Amino acid sequence: MSQPRPDFLNLSVAERIQLAEDIWDSIAAESPESIALTPDQVQIVQARLEQHEQDPASAVPWDQVRTELFQRNH
Repeated sequence: MSQPRPDFLNLSVAERIQLAEDIWDSIAAESPESIALTPDQVQIVQARLEQHEQDPASAVPWDQVRTELFQRNH
């Protein structure tokens, strides 16, 4: 039996972002191999980690980034 499709456009941008994050997290938890990184992506992550290790103070906490993104979309 099919359920009616929710009207996503009635959600705020922040709510839709949260919904997308929740859906992504559920996919990753259910099927981790479906989100495996390519060799190029692994190389980029390693380079960024090295940059962070050289200058840890340049990092921005995820909570701050997320808050700023949500504020821009309201």
